[in-house]
Amino acid sequence: MVALVSTVAYLGLEARRVEVQCQLAAGLPAFNIVGLADKAVGESRERVRAALAAMGLALPAKRITINMSPADLPKEGSHFDLPVALALLAAMEVADAEQLSDYVAVGELALDGRIVGSPGVLLAAIHAAQADKALICPAVQGAEAQWAGGASVVAAPDLVSLLNHLKGTQQLPVPAPGEVEEPMPGPDLRQVKGQETAKRALEIAAAGGHNLLMIGPPGAGKSLLASCLPGILPPMTSTEALESSMVQSVAGLMEDGRIRRARPFRTPHHSASMAALTGGGHKVKPGEISLAHLGVLFLDELPEFHGIM
Repeated sequence: MVALVSTVAYLGLEARRVEVQCQLAAGLPAFNIVGLADKAVGESRERVRAALAAMGLALPAKRITINMSPADLPKEGSHFDLPVALALLAAMEVADAEQLSDYVAVGELALDGRIVGSPGVLLAAIHAAQADKALICPAVQGAEAQWAGGASVVAAPDLVSLLNHLKGTQQLPVPAPGEVEEPMPGPDLRQVKGQETAKRALEIAAAGGHNLLMIGPPGAGKSLLASCLPGILPPMTSTEALESSMVQSVAGLMEDGRIRRARPFRTPHHSASMAALTGGGHKVKPGEISLAHLGVLFLDELPEFHGIM
C-alpha cells in the first residue's frame, strides 16, 4: 500500500505542489527519504520517530520508503515533518488515507508530538485555496493561514488532537484571522522646517513611485527626509498588504498572524553583504530588497555598499 499526502515546497514567493508518498515493504527495517531532500528534511526521520513514540506508536518492522514527488524539485525546510508523519500513519492504517487526500499539510514536529510553527504558512494556505483543498497547519499559525481566505484551516497543536479531529472524536476550534497591526507613528514631513526643494522632490517621488538620490553634507537632513517618506505614501490596499505579508511569512517575521498595513521602511547598514541585501543563502531567504517590497529601501552612505557602486 502507498499512502499519499499533499504538501508544498517554497520557491521564492511561490508554493509548488509536492506529493509525499509512503510505502511499507517487506525487508530489513529501514526508514529512507528520497526525492531531492535537504539535510533538514532528512533529519525529519528522527523527529517523526520520536513524535510517534510519544503517542505510544512504534515504527513497523518493515522497510519504510518516503518519496517526495516531483523528485527533481529541491525540498528544503522542516515543514515537511507533518506530511511525512501523516503519510506514515496512513500507511500504518492509523489515519484514513482517503480523507487525507483533501488536505495540504505543513508543520514541524517536536519530539513530544507537538506541531510547531514553520515559515511560509500563508503561502501554503493560498496554494491550498487555489487547489480547492483544506490546510493542516500548526495551531500557533492558524491566524496567519486564515488571511488567505477560501481555504478551510485545521490548526492543530499536536498529532494526537489532529488525529482525533480527523476521526471525528474531537473538534478543533476554527482559528480567527490575525489582527491588523496598527501603523506606528513616524516622522512627519510637516515638522521638517525648510528644505522646500527637497520636500517637493520627496512628494513627487512618492506620487510617481520614483527613486531618489540625495546628496549633501552630513547633517543636511537626508536621513530625516527619507524617514518621512513612508508617511506620505498612500495606504496599502488589501491586496498589497497580503502581498507584503507573504514576504514576511517566508522570512518568518509574521508574529501571531498579524498583517501589516503600514508600508515597510528598511535601512540596512552599509556593511551588509550582497546576500543580506538581495536574499540567498543555503536555504534561500528574502533579503532587504524583498523585505522593502511596496515600501521604502533607504541605503544610507550609498557609495559604501559593497558591489553597489
